[in-house]
Formats: sequence, structure tokens, C-alpha cells
Amino acid sequence: MEEMRKAIWVILAMAVFASSAMVGVRGDDTKILVKKVKGEKVCMQGWECNTWSKYCCNQTITNFFQTYQFENLFSKRNSPVAHAIGFWDFQSFITAAALYEPLGFGTTGGHLMQMKEIAAFLGHVGAATSCGYGVSTGGPLAWGLCFNREMSPSQSYCNDYYKLTYPCSPGAEYYGRGALPIYWNFNYGYIGDFLKVDLLNHPEYIEQNATLAFQTAIFKWMTPIKKSQPSAHDIFVGNWKPTKNDTLAKRIPGFGATMNILYADQVCGQGDIDSMNVIVSHYLYYLDLMGVGREEAGPHDYLTCAEQVAFNPTSSSSSSTS
Repeated sequence: MEEMRKAIWVILAMAVFASSAMVGVRGDDTKILVKKVKGEKVCMQGWECNTWSKYCCNQTITNFFQTYQFENLFSKRNSPVAHAIGFWDFQSFITAAALYEPLGFGTTGGHLMQMKEIAAFLGHVGAATSCGYGVSTGGPLAWGLCFNREMSPSQSYCNDYYKLTYPCSPGAEYYGRGALPIYWNFNYGYIGDFLKVDLLNHPEYIEQNATLAFQTAIFKWMTPIKKSQPSAHDIFVGNWKPTKNDTLAKRIPGFGATMNILYADQVCGQGDIDSMNVIVSHYLYYLDLMGVGREEAGPHDYLTCAEQVAFNPTSSSSSSTS
């Protein structure tokens, strides 16, 4: 009788699970678990999306972005003149991305938006880490991921204003590191807290681990500088609705406004300058290489921030996540 009772409980438990979570299989045999939480469909699928999330009901990044595409985008990164030979690879990128896919990175919207977001993010990465403008072979856009650190730091980037929350570690230097370089002790500390890695005392970890170097970059893409502002991700995928002040400041949704968030008036609000055009050119080039086509990038006003007032002017903001 006891064994029968146990068997009945097992059957009931399985029935409850089956009623709350369905199992599907995508093209590569990865199982997709689906259930509803408070009326909203959420999913898990494979190692990329191993947390219940509405975004995990969409394709994951490896469904549409493969090793050969990464190699095409960053074809010169292991050339003899590059400064980070053998450091960057596809596996490190998708491993880093997996942390953020349940949060919507590369998993927001339909197939086209997902591909465009990866192209946009990597366009910023390529421009920030390129060494191609002094090299002739392959063209300047082929040299992304040439660096993994700032080569000639002008300072240690230690700000004593944060000595109570993120004090500078003796001997540590907080110069630019990563796929979208981060600077300053407070950024190393803050991002390290999120990643559960002691970057404040060991900022060098970023230039020793490519997955971490991509993780810090995706953090910058996904995280607002201020709570009242959007992230670059939110701007790009359409989660941000400009306020009246944004409209007056000529800030509109699009790739251009992602540059505004990431670089402020270093790039934006200065007309048609080279530093802005370099970033846009990388994005358009990557759209072509990924098979999306630059015609999907949108109109000129969407692409640039030439006339936009900075979200965080450098003269009045000392806590940028640059």
C-alpha cells in the first residue's frame, strides 16, 4: 500500500510539471521548456538561455550567428601586427553573451532585430578595438579586436571620490580594457560586483580572459549610466520612448543614440566628424557581412548623433561608464 501511495504521488507530480511546462525541440535538437508565469510565456533553452525568461522563447544567438560570421567580421585580429593575437574568439563571445541573453541581449524582437542588435554591438566593439587605420591590407574595417587594452595609458584612472565605495587598490591601474573598454576604479568595482569578479583589486583579469572582456562590454551595452536614462540596448531594440526634453535635444531612437549613451559629446553633437563616422561604418559593414544588408540600418538621422545633445556631457558627468 505504501509503495502504491508513493507511485501515485510521483504520477501526480509529473502531471503537475507537464501542465505547467511544455517541452519543444528546436532545429539543433536543443530542448525548449515553456511555461506561463502570471499569464506571461517564459522559456528556457540550452546552455545559452538556462534561466526562465520571455526572451528565451526567441531564437538564441547561436541560431543565427555562427563561427564563420565572427571570423568574417574580425578577419585580421590574429594578424602579426595585431596587439592581442590569439586572445579573442567566437566561443568567448557566445559564452559571455549567454549571461545576458535571458535579459534580452540578442534575444529581443524577431530574427531581423536580433541580427541587427548583434551587428550594432559588435560594430561598436570593432570600432573601439581597431588598429586598421594605420594598416593598408584588408581595409580599415577588417581590423576589429586588434586590441584588448589601452596601449599607452595617460593616467592610472583612480578617482578618490569613490574611496569609500570603490577604493583604488595599491598598484592597480584602471586604464581601458575589454571589448568596449572600461575605465576608472568605480566602473571596475561596479561591474565586478555584477559579474562577481574582483575587478577592483584585479583589473588585469579583463586582459587575461576574453570571456570576461566581452562580459564587461555587454554590461556597458545593457546597463544605463543613470536610472533615469535608457541603456544602449533599450534604445536600439525600441524599449526607449524619448521625452519632450529628448526630442528638443534631437535625441531619437536609433543607432545614433547608442553612440550618445556610450560616448556622449566625445562623438555626438559635433556634426559629421570622423570618430562618429568610423563607428557607423563598422555597423554598416557588419550588417553586410552578416547577410542583413546595410539597407536595413535605417535613415541617416537614425544612424548618426551628429546633432544630438549628449545625455551625459563630459563637462558635467564624472561617473560615465566609459
